[in-house]
Amino acid sequence: MVKTASTMLPLGAKAPDFSLPDLDGTLVSLADYQDAPALLVMFICNHCPFVKHVAPELAKLGRDYADRGVAIVAINANDVENYAADSPERMREEAKRQGYTFPYLYDETQKVAKAYRAACTPDFFLFDGSRRLVYRGQLDASRPGSGVPVTGEDLRAALDAVLAGKPVPAEQRASIGCNIKWKSGGEPDYFNPAGTG
Repeated sequence: MVKTASTMLPLGAKAPDFSLPDLDGTLVSLADYQDAPALLVMFICNHCPFVKHVAPELAKLGRDYADRGVAIVAINANDVENYAADSPERMREEAKRQGYTFPYLYDETQKVAKAYRAACTPDFFLFDGSRRLVYRGQLDASRPGSGVPVTGEDLRAALDAVLAGKPVPAEQRASIGCNIKWKSGGEPDYFNPAGTG
């Protein structure tokens, strides 16, 4: 299992725009969440062992923070021609199985993933009310086979700080996961895939 780290997009970066289809074909855009006090964008997929390891916590996090007004979207940007397990049909099945209550979007062109400088699954980007990046890092310290419980503590602490109007600590640990499955010849210049994950 090859491990790939987040690119750690600079803090303060403005949230890149997006408009992507949800599982029912409805377009979901950044502008849909203009009034939310925080926006969490998660790059995930169906087959990655790192995502499978944390998927129940992602579903719980979605339920816990929806009532507090946090906008959450998950985006799958993997090449589905070579990774059929990440197809939109399988995304529907996975969202239902895990109980995702947030939109699970499909980035077929991979342009949104590149705009966010996403590198791995899972990769987390938390923006404040003015859509400036305040957190990009790990969910928590747990990894597949580590024996460390999945709690979501790092990301939850960042979310709680934003909602309380407090600064999020600038020292953040990179998310680790499988590299995004870029289409042949489409690898972004900021990231050189090191394996298949």
